Amino acid sequence: MTNHSPAADAPRAIAGASPEQVVLGLDTFGDVALGADGRPLHHAQVLRDVVEQAALADRLGVDAITLGEHHRADFAVSSPEIVLAAIASRTRRILLGTGVTVLSSDDPVRVYERFATLDAVSSGRAEVILGRGSFTESFPLFGYDLSDYDTLFTEKLDLFTKLRSEGPVTWSGRHRARLIEQEVFPKTEQPDGVRAWIGVGGSPHSVLRTVQVGIPMMLAIIGGSPDRFLPFANLYREAQGELGSDPMPLGVHSPGHVAASDAEAREELWPHWEANRNRIGAERGWGPATRRDFEAEADAGSLYVGSPETVSERIAHTVTTLGADRFDLKYATGGLGHGSLMRSIELYGSEVIPRVRALLGSAQK
Repeated sequence: MTNHSPAADAPRAIAGASPEQVVLGLDTFGDVALGADGRPLHHAQVLRDVVEQAALADRLGVDAITLGEHHRADFAVSSPEIVLAAIASRTRRILLGTGVTVLSSDDPVRVYERFATLDAVSSGRAEVILGRGSFTESFPLFGYDLSDYDTLFTEKLDLFTKLRSEGPVTWSGRHRARLIEQEVFPKTEQPDGVRAWIGVGGSPHSVLRTVQVGIPMMLAIIGGSPDRFLPFANLYREAQGELGSDPMPLGVHSPGHVAASDAEAREELWPHWEANRNRIGAERGWGPATRRDFEAEADAGSLYVGSPETVSERIAHTVTTLGADRFDLKYATGGLGHGSLMRSIELYGSEVIPRVRALLGSAQK
């Protein structure tokens, strides 16, 4: 690993952030891309490519990279913290996080210790986004009953929250052995323990829970106009006021793709978006995706696809409308190849991020 001092210059989401402080990141699930022969790449190659993509993002000044945990054939990342540790050895300042870690089917103690370890080897750049998981394969894989979907997350989040004190913890619940004055190791160098977010899909109850436990909210906006999530952003801030808590940052996560022009970006993304949407839709009972659906999302929904100018304007609009302190673009979709992803990252880091900051600055004047 490259020797350097603790990453005091690593980006941080700050509630009410200025344009320079808004965190602009990237996210991937390690979607299994297609090779030059049109066949899916091996999972091992996809993981190596993810490390290369993150290293490029770091060189370009992208603020954060998050990797989503999945346990299925179309996504290669099942152990994001291990991949993030590999990325840590190739990078200097980029934040290293998950989007999300499925806390419901994991052990909070082990999650905490893994991320405390990642924080140490990355000189303070680790963070975890905790979620219940929109995919449910991990539940039978690790022996959990889906009928406990809600109670598992509530209980395990309660334990994780207590572990952040990094002192002796006494705790008991239904789904895990109790703790009596026990500690987790290693300790972090962070004042509040492992940095964490909670991934929220748009339930008012989930919004309120983030405030109650004191962990910031990351809104997963994957369909429809982002403006429709304004009531959740407002509820989030109102709850903070009512509970008298310190201001908490708000993050947003949405998919997209950047290319030289709007037409090129849409033509590159469309077949992979369609295949991905239909594959998941078949599992969930959705009807077939249409080009009209795709165009509607690209025009005014939550698909940030287009030229650097178009993507910048749409991200700036979302950040301004919701008062967000962070925006992460899920840059990989379905079979999009490594070359296309690297070009998208190049444009995002070199052109989109500066344009977004300039637009946000102009909006404040």
